[in-house]
Amino acid sequence: MLIVRGGAESFRWAFVLMMVATVIDAVDGSFARKVRVKEVLPQFDGRVLDDLIDFQTYTALPLLLLWRAGIFPGHLAWLLLFPLLASAYGFSQVNAKTADGFFLGFPSYWNVVAFYLYFLHPPLWLAVAVVVTFAVLTFVPTPYLYPSRGGPFARTLIAGAVVWTVMVVLVGLEAFENPVPLALISLIYPVLYLAVSLAVARGRRNSDPKSRTYIPDS
Repeated sequence: MLIVRGGAESFRWAFVLMMVATVIDAVDGSFARKVRVKEVLPQFDGRVLDDLIDFQTYTALPLLLLWRAGIFPGHLAWLLLFPLLASAYGFSQVNAKTADGFFLGFPSYWNVVAFYLYFLHPPLWLAVAVVVTFAVLTFVPTPYLYPSRGGPFARTLIAGAVVWTVMVVLVGLEAFENPVPLALISLIYPVLYLAVSLAVARGRRNSDPKSRTYIPDS
């Protein structure tokens, strides 16, 4: 509703709600396993529901916001279809997640991409390059760390994610007169996440391929 309404205040609150949804997504699987949803509701596939919600939260709504906010001028708005279709492909891959705590391919963090494109207002050429690059990386089976599933540096990344989420919410709430400096500082965490994922991926190339099998969500 906020995205459809439009306007700076509505867009800011939409980002805040996206971050709240991201926090919920980070813990819902743990709660589902704790209360043994698979045993109580054996005919209910939580992964299907999770993917439906995640596609909306991480892809469809952030891209809709970029379109409504006019981040890409009219003649370039069609480029948003590229990440939309790439994400649909990524969510449909049966090997999208591995048993040793990784995503394969860019994990459709379009809410994060949209946040920085909106608040930092980079040059148009850079915004296009970012969107196209991450859309292409969705098709490249490079491993990205999946902290809530364990794996290397999981606790450190989760702790960093907590701090990052607080900063992002403060930016969305306009806790400071000029939110750009805080947004730039918060950008350190996504950059470190990508760098650590790349470093771990290099060391993982010669690991046991059996550990890279797909795991379903609860």
